[in-house]
Amino acid sequence: MILSTEWHGRGQGCLTFSSTIPRSNPVNKMGTSVIKAAPSDSNSKKANLSVSRKERIKLPTYIEGLEGKRYHISEFLSQPCGIEAILNTRALQTFQSIGINTYRCTLPKVQLLNFEAAPSLDLRVTSTDEDCVVEMLSCKFQGSELVENQNNHFSAFMINHMTWGMNDSEPFLEIDVKLSLSLEIYTRPFTMMPISAVERPGNLMMHALLDRLVPLLLQQLLQDYDKWVRQQLDHFS
Repeated sequence: MILSTEWHGRGQGCLTFSSTIPRSNPVNKMGTSVIKAAPSDSNSKKANLSVSRKERIKLPTYIEGLEGKRYHISEFLSQPCGIEAILNTRALQTFQSIGINTYRCTLPKVQLLNFEAAPSLDLRVTSTDEDCVVEMLSCKFQGSELVENQNNHFSAFMINHMTWGMNDSEPFLEIDVKLSLSLEIYTRPFTMMPISAVERPGNLMMHALLDRLVPLLLQQLLQDYDKWVRQQLDHFS
């Protein structure tokens, strides 16, 4: 997902996609890599977690009639239904537009240790004829006062860059995701532990998260794209 312009800020960050999509189409795995973060400052006690994943899937070719009208993936992703597919709104508790190409997505409550929290994400979707970019502008946890206080102790960055093209005369869709978190460690006994004790398992967890969610996102997009094309064909038939 990497675009030359990257957005950084306080209180950003996570990825959320449904985990119920069957994997019925071949996916070309391009691998997940852990990005080596800058050395942690022992005085500030911050753990830096970073991971990226790139993956590609073959796209079907849709051509209608003798004139050969094509229904390209870029056209689908520029539609409201395409944006909803990118953000997987079916897995969200609430979804609303809060500005030009900007959306607030509230996830169902999750259990964090002994607390419940509902992640709220502000995402910007920018779609062109050549690519589609999803940037996370903010991520906050809604819940008790104790839960919401944690919003002041982390920052994050996420960008999902989708591109498409031809490979040996076959169309493809590629997704490139980067996710990073900076967590402030300020309570005992965690302040007594080395930063690596948080960063190593944290990177492994994020690695596993993207390994599971990125293929599901591609499969979901492919299914929604196919559904949209069939609706166009039925409408003009």
